[in-house]
Amino acid sequence: MKKFNFKINGNRYEVVIDNLEEDVAHVQVNGTAYTVELEKKSSVTKTPKIVRSVAVPSTDSSETIAKTSHPAAPKGGGTIKSPLPGVILKLHVKVGDTVSISQELLTLEAMKMENSIPADKTGVVEAIHFTPGDAVMEGDILMTIK
Repeated sequence: MKKFNFKINGNRYEVVIDNLEEDVAHVQVNGTAYTVELEKKSSVTKTPKIVRSVAVPSTDSSETIAKTSHPAAPKGGGTIKSPLPGVILKLHVKVGDTVSISQELLTLEAMKMENSIPADKTGVVEAIHFTPGDAVMEGDILMTIK
């Protein structure tokens, strides 16, 4: 049973829907009972389903906008980018240090786990763009290596 209050052309109506079966509704308007036939069958409103789109990793999703370097790509100067969002915990190198492939550069905390970010290129650390405690997003440039 549902109760509604309407105001139509200044007149107040109290409408109670007693029963609704397929295309027939039993209602009371200001205490007077009516049987109402609906032109279109009513349907029970259902909670909508949430449909999520297919997740596509944002790293290297397009060759023209690569966020991390490919292991087969030529090594040398370039940038070290964050593979996932997190917080910088420790820096293991400083500006001017020479780094080699797979040398640990920094520790990144993401989802309560510590992740070691290694160098994917050989070179000299030219710039460090974040300090310990800074929050980073996926694809942020962490270091520049020349």
